[in-house]
Amino acid sequence: MSEAPSYRVAVRALCAFTARTGDLDHRFTPAPSAREGIAGHAQVVARRGPGYETEVPLAGRYRGLAVGGRADGYDPATHRLEEIKTHRGSLERMAANQRTLHWAQLKVYGALLCAERGLDTVELALVYLEVASGRETVLTERAEASALRAFFADQCERFLAWAEQEAAHRERRDAALRTLGFPHGDFRPGQRALAEGVYKAAATGRCLLAQAPTGIGKTLGTLFPMLAATPRHGLDRLAFLTMKTPGRRLALDALACLGAAPAPAGPSPERLPLRVLELVARDKACEHPDRACHGEACPLAAGFFDRLPAARSAAVERGWLDRDGLRAVALAHDVCPYYLGQELARWCDVAVGDVNHWFDASALLHGLARENGDRVGLLVDEAHNLVGRARGMYSAELDQRRLNRLRRTAPGALKGPLSRLARRWQSVVKAAGLSEAGEPGRPAYRVLAGLPDGLAGTLQGVAAAITDYLGEHPGRASAELQELLFEALAFTRLAETFGAHSLCDLSRHGRGRAVLGIRNLVPADFLAPRFAAARAAVLFSATLSPPEYHHDLLGLPEASVWRDFPSPFAAEQLEVRIRGDISTRLADRPASVAPIVSELADQFRRRPGNYLAFFSSFAYLAAVHERFVAEHPAIPVWAQTRGMGEGEREAFLGCFRPGGEGIGFAVLGGAFGEGIDLPGERLVGAFIATLGLPPADPFNEVLKARLAARFGRGDDYAYRIPGLIKVVQAAGRVIRGPADRGLVVLMDDRFARAEVRERLPGWWPPAETLQAPRRGEASTRVITSSSAS
Repeated sequence: MSEAPSYRVAVRALCAFTARTGDLDHRFTPAPSAREGIAGHAQVVARRGPGYETEVPLAGRYRGLAVGGRADGYDPATHRLEEIKTHRGSLERMAANQRTLHWAQLKVYGALLCAERGLDTVELALVYLEVASGRETVLTERAEASALRAFFADQCERFLAWAEQEAAHRERRDAALRTLGFPHGDFRPGQRALAEGVYKAAATGRCLLAQAPTGIGKTLGTLFPMLAATPRHGLDRLAFLTMKTPGRRLALDALACLGAAPAPAGPSPERLPLRVLELVARDKACEHPDRACHGEACPLAAGFFDRLPAARSAAVERGWLDRDGLRAVALAHDVCPYYLGQELARWCDVAVGDVNHWFDASALLHGLARENGDRVGLLVDEAHNLVGRARGMYSAELDQRRLNRLRRTAPGALKGPLSRLARRWQSVVKAAGLSEAGEPGRPAYRVLAGLPDGLAGTLQGVAAAITDYLGEHPGRASAELQELLFEALAFTRLAETFGAHSLCDLSRHGRGRAVLGIRNLVPADFLAPRFAAARAAVLFSATLSPPEYHHDLLGLPEASVWRDFPSPFAAEQLEVRIRGDISTRLADRPASVAPIVSELADQFRRRPGNYLAFFSSFAYLAAVHERFVAEHPAIPVWAQTRGMGEGEREAFLGCFRPGGEGIGFAVLGGAFGEGIDLPGERLVGAFIATLGLPPADPFNEVLKARLAARFGRGDDYAYRIPGLIKVVQAAGRVIRGPADRGLVVLMDDRFARAEVRERLPGWWPPAETLQAPRRGEASTRVITSSSAS
């Protein structure tokens, strides 16, 4: 009997480990997208003759190491094995170490093919397809089976020690996770039920939508059961995905609580054998942002792959690789922290990073999972934001002003392509019939019937020209030139998949100041394959209701489960009032300012303390703020402003001190509407003077129509549900712990409607509603349930 494999590795991963040497080289030659790569492969295959085999499965073993993958193509008539690679621009600019890697992959496939089919020799062919021109460059080599067998054995030998180490680590990890205990004496109220739901999702390979309120301990309540399920249900790794940096910190703190972090100095229990990697954005991790990313410019790129083995070994030995830990390892070995992190994503047990690492078109973690066949468990924090984030991932803009500035300073080689694009721009604007500006303070706007004819082709020409120019003159890569290149590439890639899930629009801010956009409306079409690629997924947030909204727009699997977990808070902790005598509709806002100011001042006098007041726009905020300051100068106030920097945001939050008094004015859905924690006396109440409805502008009306056509829920999906999610998130800032007491005042008559109240949290107490009086009558207060639950 043959020896059972102790470790499995894909051909690409094997060669990436053994065959890369020399410098990092990320000069300005953008790689083709995954979709362009697939299309390029299909283009090459279509040129081949009958009997040509594609996606040829090949596998072999070497001393307990199982190696497998799919060769791109094989012609049995000529015994020619092909590895197809797509590229952009001149092939001469491809780094030599990249070519070496490609040959290594092809030779390993050749060895497996010869062994499987009993061949003595085979012709190896590297086929390079330039995606813009469709031109093939073919490099061939005749290889003997014996030489390929020796090459395969050499690669496996070089990997075997690492494979044995990885297998031993997997055994230690799984053994530790089988006995993993909850780190606290008991679960919080509702947290055990959440943990059981997450474990069941991992065990059954399903997607769970977990609506779990603030205070339940969602981060630990999802990580602990998913880790416990890992050895029992064959998960290879976990990805904890967040919307913002604070979410990463919470996940790392929870993992540290579970024992994954290095212990502080002194006697302590052994660290959990779990490799944790924090993925940080490139601009945050770069040590030399003023230098180009190649060996001739950056010392951490020079010789990167030569020093990578030692750095990689040190990193996995360390295990805890948050931003600081990863940086320490990288600098100790003179390698780039960002690209060391990209490499370690292959070898970690838990990756903590932004949602784009799984859901973006070029997502790192999703790409590795596909390449290696990994069974991944996904945990998505603050998942109510995923619809908006995903729409942004699959949208793109072209800015006419950038084009016009570049035309004035462009080198001669680019003037022709840029001029052709400028003429195409003019024809688009003319065909749209837009005036130079719209209403005062707002651009002229139009949703186009489809993509402008010929624009994608013109953009491809511009991208090819810029790519060629920057490849030949890397020192002349201005930020504006690179930005136009990336805009052009992003736009053309989305143009390839343009359909009913997106729209194309044009806004004009003045002469020569137009913006053309592809805007995604229904991210489900892009996200559904990402959820299908995960073994299990848990999306959690305090606001995932109604479930069909998230199921439809995110493209969740049909067997997905939604659960609403009980709140740890009691109704008596919160007072809810509805000012049904106030309307915050656009036409009524001038009349609403006075009663809103009175409500804020009266409540502050009844119970001095720290409050937040939320408004639908900066203009509305400014109107109420101005009148409040004029009428109540003794009450301290502070206000959110447009484009606040990190320091300004921290200063705003710093005003909410224990024992302090005052009112902070903020915009609903902005930086202070969610994701901030102001427990106890730091915040005793919130006023919400809006239903959070998006403006009924042409874009949102088209969105409404598209969602109505596809799901039959246009008004709900475009306006009401997103608005109320923001309202509930803002109100959730008030009660953060079991000892908190506070107030929420909802200021709009529509909050008194039954269909609105039934979407408010079920644990809220009955709301006291001040109804607008009929003419000649006094106002009336009515006690109504805040939720149908």
